[in-house]
Amino acid sequence: MSYYLSQPLVLVPAVFILGLLIGSFLNVVIYRLPKMMEDEWRDQCCDLLEQPKPEKNERFDLLFPASTCPECGHKIRPWENIPVISYLFLKGACSKCKTKISIRYPLVELATGVLSGFAALYFGFTPQLLAVLILTWTLISLTMIDVDHQLLPDSMTLPLMWLGLLLNSGAFFGVGLFTDLHSSLYGAMAGYLSLWSVYWLFKLITKKEGMGFGDFKLLAALGAWMGWQYLVLIILLSSAVGAILGIGAILLQGRDKAKPIPFGPYLAIAGWIALLWGEEIITRYLQMAQVG
Repeated sequence: MSYYLSQPLVLVPAVFILGLLIGSFLNVVIYRLPKMMEDEWRDQCCDLLEQPKPEKNERFDLLFPASTCPECGHKIRPWENIPVISYLFLKGACSKCKTKISIRYPLVELATGVLSGFAALYFGFTPQLLAVLILTWTLISLTMIDVDHQLLPDSMTLPLMWLGLLLNSGAFFGVGLFTDLHSSLYGAMAGYLSLWSVYWLFKLITKKEGMGFGDFKLLAALGAWMGWQYLVLIILLSSAVGAILGIGAILLQGRDKAKPIPFGPYLAIAGWIALLWGEEIITRYLQMAQVG
């Protein structure tokens, strides 16, 4: 089995299909996790104010209840939940009430499959691949949640940071998977403190909040995975991605320039690029600088 999985023609399609399946679950996480957090915050407020908590008719988490059409309540059957294929077969509509289904669902599934396949092609059948897949899936979820709610949940960013430190501690393979422990530790510290410093400097000057604390934690997580050496690259790439996508949104969609733009998706995109091609980008830049 390991021989066949080591072959790109087998590994990449297999991981692509796995990514499609995981993408279907990520759609559930993206939709339900913020609602679960809101319910938790509401219960905490009720406890603080000594008020009765709202009654809950049924269990609501990442596993229950089963997915349903938000318009008519039709329960999604297994053959209606095949990633991408079911959307095309149903022509993008509920099988019962014919209400249109957002194209975002198959796009998230497809993006998860494609990015997972890229990771498999780049890392091959290695321990790094499993780790990068976990990182990729988490970054996709964080990106979409931040787009929807301008929120980066601690329940995702903090475990991601601790996992990066653990993978680079040498506890599993004697050496860090992506960098050494000291670089990982300093990366987490510097990642958090760099954006924390920018946040407070901006707030002192403008009396406004320029970004959320979740951005600090996400950059700390990326620093823990890749080391402090990649932080400057990640920040520069995120700024470039933000400028391109932000200007594109304004020109193509007429986005309100005064409307806050979440920074988390740009960090996530930049971090993923840096993990796969960061070394090549840095090397190419240094070569160009020497020539110049």
